[in-house]
Amino acid sequence: MVQMTGARFLADTLAGYGVSHVFMVPAVLRRTMAEMERRTSIKNIHTHGEISAAYMADGYARASGKPGVCMAQQTGALNLAAGIRDAWLASTPLIAMTGGSRPSSRFRGLYQEVEDLPTFTPYTKWNASVEDVERFPDMVRQAFREATTGRPGPVHLQFQGQEGELDQHEGDMEVVLEEAFAVIPPFRPQPDGDAVRNTIDLIESAERPIIVVGGGVRSSGAGEALFRFARAVNIPIACSASGRDCVPDNDPLSVGVVGTYSRESANRAVHESDLVIVLGSKMGSMVSNFWRLPVPGTKVVQVDLDPAILGRNYPAEVSILSDARLALEALATAAGGFNKRANDAWVKSAQEYAENWRQTRAEQRDSDAVPIRPERICGELSDHLPDDAILVVDTGHAGMWMAGMYDQTSMTRSYIRSAGHLGWAFSASLGAKCACPDRPVVCFTGDLGMWYHIGEIETAVRWNINSVTIVNNNHSGNQSMRGFSLAYEGKPTERSRELWVHKEVNFARIAEEIGALGIRVENPKDFRPALDQALNTDRPVVLDVVTDIDAVAPLAWDADGWVQSY
Repeated sequence: MVQMTGARFLADTLAGYGVSHVFMVPAVLRRTMAEMERRTSIKNIHTHGEISAAYMADGYARASGKPGVCMAQQTGALNLAAGIRDAWLASTPLIAMTGGSRPSSRFRGLYQEVEDLPTFTPYTKWNASVEDVERFPDMVRQAFREATTGRPGPVHLQFQGQEGELDQHEGDMEVVLEEAFAVIPPFRPQPDGDAVRNTIDLIESAERPIIVVGGGVRSSGAGEALFRFARAVNIPIACSASGRDCVPDNDPLSVGVVGTYSRESANRAVHESDLVIVLGSKMGSMVSNFWRLPVPGTKVVQVDLDPAILGRNYPAEVSILSDARLALEALATAAGGFNKRANDAWVKSAQEYAENWRQTRAEQRDSDAVPIRPERICGELSDHLPDDAILVVDTGHAGMWMAGMYDQTSMTRSYIRSAGHLGWAFSASLGAKCACPDRPVVCFTGDLGMWYHIGEIETAVRWNINSVTIVNNNHSGNQSMRGFSLAYEGKPTERSRELWVHKEVNFARIAEEIGALGIRVENPKDFRPALDQALNTDRPVVLDVVTDIDAVAPLAWDADGWVQSY
């Protein structure tokens, strides 16, 4: 043991686990910040809001597979808790650190003091307070274990003192690193052999089997194993938005994104299937279009690391508790003698669904209309993003457009999407760029999403985080147009437009004022040169694309015509 401050221990430990950036709003763990500057290469990224700090840590983790770290003093803890909500929904490994109350000041009306620890419980795998400096070693190690093991997720440590001043105290401590927990997945459980064989038997007896790929395949790095298995049994592949970069849209077996933000081809194929093999997905409402895909009663095989997920939303004929990559490798091996031609007719039908969908959308994708069609932006990004790019996508209309109209053409191109919080993508893209500084990072959001955390343009400029942010600027939240029309019984008033139409703003001009490169695009023919310029610029870029306010993304295909209003 060595006598050291908690700050020195925390700085050395974070560096030892490979943390390169900490995203925070001061003032919190001030002595630790000083130690990180003196003793390690960790960069302290001071943001303009706690939610943004959490989103950046989230993007950092999703891009790198390493736990993201974010911090806030006690006063901002509630905001930080709100920010880690997306990481909780997306199963992202993230470690949040905040200040907390001292026993000597509780219940006495200390300025700004409110007990926030319970607030983190719904959004964390582990939520704990650190009240003795000599607990730093076991508590911090446990935070990394909890964040990365099983189904990954956020954890929270509250350090005593509104600013976490406990880190100034000294104690006998030793820096012990458990390197296995520095990246996901730390463990790879093997699948049960009988479950694997039973799955192959089910595929052989099925007429229309299909695979649904979730984020667990991405977390496992199982893309290549997925295609070894899919080609061995010759069955189509649909994917969730979280599993998107594991399934190139130009592969003959791919039918696209399934669910609510989706492609008609994928929804049709999953609807018609008689066996669905679910890989690393909770099968929540967005993947299943509110539990309508597959049709209830369809046979399901489910593979997941988390036993609580298996069979939760769809009773499973076979449940495989396993790492996705090892499960897929075992399935591919077990399918060695499979008669692939047995599924030729089904694969051909699925391919026809995909091709018909492309043909019906080709006109909009290639449109030269002014104002610009969002489909044209998606097509340009499909064709011209570098193969090593990281694409970070917001929810809402941005998520709908990209799920349907963007083509993932390479398994080396990453796709990261918001799990449900509008405005997440811009901040998350800055975190992704910090994690992968040598890769192009492109954010796709709308003007409504950009407004949430627009102050982080200054953060990007100050820290030289050279990401590219594309704003689909139709000066509105026109995804809500349908919902408000229903609210007004199909007869919306002019005043009702105030609920979703905003002031026309030039985001490129704002970006320039702050110090970023701002480019405004009003003609679709100018988008490709602007994108090339943005990707080759050594400072942050905001690409403001003026689009058609009347262009709305198509709703999900459903066999019964049922729609969820958005």
